[in-house]
Amino acid sequence: MSWNDEKVAKLKELWGKGNTASQIAEIIGGISRNAVIGKAHRLNLSAKIKARTPKTNKNVTPNNQNNLDELKRGRRSKFKSLIIEKDFEPENPKQLEELDENSCKWPIGHPDEKTFYFCGRSSLKDFSYCKLHLLYAYQPKGKKDDSNDNEKEEIQEYNEKKINAV
Repeated sequence: MSWNDEKVAKLKELWGKGNTASQIAEIIGGISRNAVIGKAHRLNLSAKIKARTPKTNKNVTPNNQNNLDELKRGRRSKFKSLIIEKDFEPENPKQLEELDENSCKWPIGHPDEKTFYFCGRSSLKDFSYCKLHLLYAYQPKGKKDDSNDNEKEEIQEYNEKKINAV
C-alpha cells in the first residue's frame, strides 16, 4: 500500500475532525489502522489523547459509596480467605503438552532446564492458576496501602513454605 497525495490529504482532514484511526482506515480503504497511526506519526499530526472519565463515579451518593466500599472489601476478603486456607492439594507436575483447561499453568523453574514443569494442581474457575499461585499472580488493588510490612512478610514466608513443602 502506498500513500499518495490524495490519501494523505484525506488522512489529515479526518484526523483533524477527530476520527479514530480505525474509522480513517475504513473510510480511506485498503489500509490498516496501524498504517494510519504510523503515517499520522510521521506527519507529526497531533496526538489524540483523550482523558476518559469513569462513568460509574459520576453519580456517587452516600448510598452508592457504601456499595463501592462493600465491593472493595469483598475483593480483598476473597484473597485473604485463600491465605487462611491451609490445605492446598499437592502439586501435580505436568509438561506443557499435558496441561488442560483445569490445570494450574504456573511455571516452575526455567524453561531451558530439563526439570522445568507446570504446577498442575486444579485451577480455580475462570483463572489459570491454583489457589496458591493465584495469590502471587493477582495482587489485590491497594495491597501496599492496606497491609503493613509484617503481614506481607508473613504471607511471603507462608507461601514459600507451602511451595517448598511440595
